[in-house]
Amino acid sequence: MSEHMKVQTTGEFADISVRVPAVHAAKVCAVIENVLALIPGPEGEGKADGDRLYTVEEVFPEMSPGDILRGARYRQGLTQAQLAAMISAKPSHISEMEKGKRPIGKDMAKRLAKALNTSYKVFL
Repeated sequence: MSEHMKVQTTGEFADISVRVPAVHAAKVCAVIENVLALIPGPEGEGKADGDRLYTVEEVFPEMSPGDILRGARYRQGLTQAQLAAMISAKPSHISEMEKGKRPIGKDMAKRLAKALNTSYKVFL
């Protein structure tokens, strides 16, 4: 499981450290490079058009509703069992949704959103 990011700011720069499983390191690096490519450099240099808005799908092409659910649950500091109890669901259902084995319907998305303090649309 990923740990919270650690940020240390020195002058004009911030050092960011992210601890992820080694098997996902290349994907995380690629995502970070994609995000950095969106930031214009000095004098307008950069790959991104300053007026263009990017969708989540463009920045994180492999992000699934299950990944978003796992991240939102982690952000709130909840276990699968705790979240399941909050929304009157089985813990195995939360696990299956996070793994993409169970779809997240609109009603379930609304229950999850209320418990996780987010918009239900992020799960659809």
